Amino acid sequence: MILPGGTIGILGGGQLGRMLAQAAQTMGYRVHVYEPQADCPAGAVANREFNAPYTDIAALSEFARSCDVITYEFENIPAGPLQEIERLTQLYPHWSVLEICQNRRREKAWLRENGFPHVNFANVDEQGDLAAAIHGIGLPCVVKTADFGYDGKGQHKVTNAAGIADAVKQFSGQRAVIEQFVTFQCELSVVVARSANGQTKTFPVSENIHTNHILDFSIVPARVEAEILSQADSLGRAIAERIGVVGLLAIELFLTSDGVLLVNELAPRPHNSGHYTLDACRTSQFEQHIRAVCGLPLGDVTLDAPVVMTNILGNAWFAKSDGSPVIPNWALLLQEPATKLHLYGKKEARLGRKMGHFSIRAENADLALALAKVLQANL
Repeated sequence: MILPGGTIGILGGGQLGRMLAQAAQTMGYRVHVYEPQADCPAGAVANREFNAPYTDIAALSEFARSCDVITYEFENIPAGPLQEIERLTQLYPHWSVLEICQNRRREKAWLRENGFPHVNFANVDEQGDLAAAIHGIGLPCVVKTADFGYDGKGQHKVTNAAGIADAVKQFSGQRAVIEQFVTFQCELSVVVARSANGQTKTFPVSENIHTNHILDFSIVPARVEAEILSQADSLGRAIAERIGVVGLLAIELFLTSDGVLLVNELAPRPHNSGHYTLDACRTSQFEQHIRAVCGLPLGDVTLDAPVVMTNILGNAWFAKSDGSPVIPNWALLLQEPATKLHLYGKKEARLGRKMGHFSIRAENADLALALAKVLQANL
């Protein structure tokens, strides 16, 4: 058990690392951040920032020796170097969990081998016959890079012969996964916390609306039947237990048109769809992650009120007709008293880049969503 006063290391300097650091410091921990780029959002709120490539074993070792436990905020960290430093300190979730979740082929294979529901898929090697594999799965389908994809990057939906040719060109020489396209009622996610002693707690299931492959709104409680919520909760717990995660595991799900839950992706870290917990749950996902990796008892995950979380993209900085950047008028957002604004401290706004989010609580989920859409339009 690592008590407050100890030092927590975070690999990755983005917004998830920033909010993890803020939660840890509120609890009395010191925080060290390791990130290749200097002056990162997480480093701005850390006690110490290390800047070096993730493959720099010497720098990673120095970082590891300065920390009582290390965790990570995203999957695009090579697992190999983490194997080199695991003897120096504790690492949660373990690098083997990261290795599974950062590669779509390994992730899908793990789901299949362990009997968890997933979409039909096929793997293609660098020199494999992508067109033949697409025909084998059938149209429509989605072709994805095997490694390091997020927010719709590295994927291509194929619906016709022209799309097959485009996919062959786009993914030439790459390892890829071809997934059957699923007709779904909605997308759901559940964030599960698991401690080293096996204690688990799940946050309320979120209903997620994406726009251009980027999460737009997370709605809690999800507007589905109670039985579906129970199934999602049980599925999340079972996956977290089987994979042996210590920390958080986010499970993204499709609810198909015929009422079946399928696992889409796994993320062994705090998740965008769990940001609502900062303002609507007794314990946020970030505090829960710190509790889990430090061996502390897990916190209360009760939802205090219906809530909707809305991502703020860099597009809001380019709303002027001439395309020149301008700082959004945050007063237009905060004129609704129930709004909670979270900005990530990123220096440069870009189209499609996540710059922050806001949450709004209301009497029910539909009202919260309606208010969130009005406030989003104001930006």
